[in-house]
Amino acid sequence: MLWIVWLVAAAALGVAEFMTLTLSFGLLAAAALVAAVVAGLGGVWVLQLLAFAGTAAAGLWIARPIAQRHMAQPPLVREGSDALVGQRAVVVKEVTAMHGLVKLSGEEWSARAFDEDHVIPEGAMVDVMEIEGATAVVYPRELLP
Repeated sequence: MLWIVWLVAAAALGVAEFMTLTLSFGLLAAAALVAAVVAGLGGVWVLQLLAFAGTAAAGLWIARPIAQRHMAQPPLVREGSDALVGQRAVVVKEVTAMHGLVKLSGEEWSARAFDEDHVIPEGAMVDVMEIEGATAVVYPRELLP
């Protein structure tokens, strides 16, 4: 009957992990599942506690630091046209919802306005919102009257 208690503890620890996302409660939930298996196989309560403690210790002292190192790594560097999103550009030829031209990272790109109502004049500074194929979708840095 103790295996049910271990399963309830594992579920409660799993919910706590879901709420906190610290990885600690998840590892303790896994340890409770190991203890539930030991209990289900007929192990005495001392053996269940040892299984729980051993699995929890291994998880918290071995697996958690490794996982934290991987989570702390810097985000992947964007490459290609994805790296242009968020960059500033200068309008070379008036940009409308259908067409236009901007100078972006030293190159001229076809462009269109992010907002269909905007007409962005030549010389205006814009932000690149997204890249669709070979077209930069841009938004003016300052809205002119």
